[in-house]
Amino acid sequence: MATITRNYQLDVAGVLMGPGTVYVVGELTGLGTPEVRAQDVELPTDDGAFPGIDYYTARVVQMEAGIRTPGDASAAADALAELNLAAGTPSVRTTAGALDTLRVRWPGRGGTRRLYGRLRRVEAITMAQAIYGWIPLQLEFVATDPRWHGEPEQQISLPLDISQDLPGFGAPLVAPITTGTSKPDVRPGWMTNAGDLPAWPSIRITGPVVNPRLWIVETGRALELDISLGAGEYVQIDTRPGTRWVLRNGTGNASSSLTSASRLDRFTIPSGTSEVRWTATDYTNTSRLAVSWRDAYTAL
Repeated sequence: MATITRNYQLDVAGVLMGPGTVYVVGELTGLGTPEVRAQDVELPTDDGAFPGIDYYTARVVQMEAGIRTPGDASAAADALAELNLAAGTPSVRTTAGALDTLRVRWPGRGGTRRLYGRLRRVEAITMAQAIYGWIPLQLEFVATDPRWHGEPEQQISLPLDISQDLPGFGAPLVAPITTGTSKPDVRPGWMTNAGDLPAWPSIRITGPVVNPRLWIVETGRALELDISLGAGEYVQIDTRPGTRWVLRNGTGNASSSLTSASRLDRFTIPSGTSEVRWTATDYTNTSRLAVSWRDAYTAL
């Protein structure tokens, strides 16, 4: 992953482009609303159609760019080769579900945002001026997830018993006596999604633990697993579209441990601040729940 330090710079599958680099970026298209996959149904006995659900297709970002290394044909060829290597990385190109990133820093947008997908096209429009260090390019990045995601990735980690993180009783005791904290804003489990779309979390539960259940208070959506994890074992859950899976210790498929009411496609972190809670059986209080996410946005 390239380090973006200036506005208008792009990280395209690990290649830094834009101001301060040998890659000049001109026109960008595909930053608006993605194409819609409409589910309209024609009315059999009347004019028009019944509007169904509109789904977005993949977002296609096209870039008109160029390599500029004045008087250095060899450096221009090396820069073109770097892009070709990025587009043809075997670990991504030949692995189903593997993704690259397109990262963009735009002024006034609160930092860098990213898309997930594949760099599908690197085309040198002409090599006529390559001897002078100039190669015009056309690039195409297909974002299989049309949402924009923020940086950096956020994470919270919770023990099963959070009482150790809360203040205890103070003297003198005054009725009524309640457990917990009188300051909800300091309670563990708060998550903030600064975007305008629900965010897809990645979840890791580390044992020893039996039958964990977690839920988001504001949405009521829950995930429950019929599983027993020993000390040091873990289960990893990814809820993102196209990469939804439940893995035990990184390799074993544990999706069958989810109860029928557990919907990965509905378990999202809403915009704003929300709270995650969890329950399970663990007599050692050494198990942990870790939730990570990136803010989700409609637009760059």
